[in-house]
Amino acid sequence: MGIDIGGTGVKGAPVDLRTGTLTQERFRLLTPQPATPDAIAETVFELIRHFGWSERDGAIGIGLPSVVKHGIAHTAGNIDPSWIGCDAATLFKNTTGYTVTLLNDADAAGLAEMRFGAGRDLAGLVAVVTLGTGIGTALFCEGRLIPNTELGHLIIRDKDAERRASLAARERQNWSWKKWAGYVSEYLTELHRLLWCDAFVLGGGASNRFDKFAAYLTCPAPVLPARMANLAGIIGAALATVPAAHARAKSPS
Repeated sequence: MGIDIGGTGVKGAPVDLRTGTLTQERFRLLTPQPATPDAIAETVFELIRHFGWSERDGAIGIGLPSVVKHGIAHTAGNIDPSWIGCDAATLFKNTTGYTVTLLNDADAAGLAEMRFGAGRDLAGLVAVVTLGTGIGTALFCEGRLIPNTELGHLIIRDKDAERRASLAARERQNWSWKKWAGYVSEYLTELHRLLWCDAFVLGGGASNRFDKFAAYLTCPAPVLPARMANLAGIIGAALATVPAAHARAKSPS
């Protein structure tokens, strides 16, 4: 099962890892406010109970909007600051009774995209960039995930890149698609200057509207729209329960 924790919703479903498809309809609960560790853990437990899940059914992966290292949350994106320093792995174990696999939510989406989506046939250094409320990044070298990159917070012209290149920034400023594409291009070009990426995959809410701004993008490397849409986080979280998935997104078995 994959579970995707976001600032507004906690979503999950069982996943067939051979095909990257859901085996039951996605179930969504509102993210509790405030989104404290205990409140979210209880919400995750409610979601697990909805599916009548047991350990015989398989492992559980959770994508968390945080840098996650060895089960510890180190940042808090769109969730309560009390997550910082939280032993999330132990928290979920104690609350749900299940040992879960935890990873950054952008990394989860990236795993799905590289295994089943637009990144499936891409080689070299690939950056999966989610443009939504903020900017999330997942970096892959020859299909291998480099976890917990926070490249959405690059400083460009003395401002956090999210201030101009996120989809929320466009909506907040009421920019045209052409004007906003200029800021996205500036961000991708800076990433390319630093990393020399072979390709970019754009996900998040922007992937559904790629045709509105694709013609205005300028970037030294190919830019592709993501294909997994809003299921990427769920599918990638489930995929992360397979040990090899972290090492090589293209070979989950």
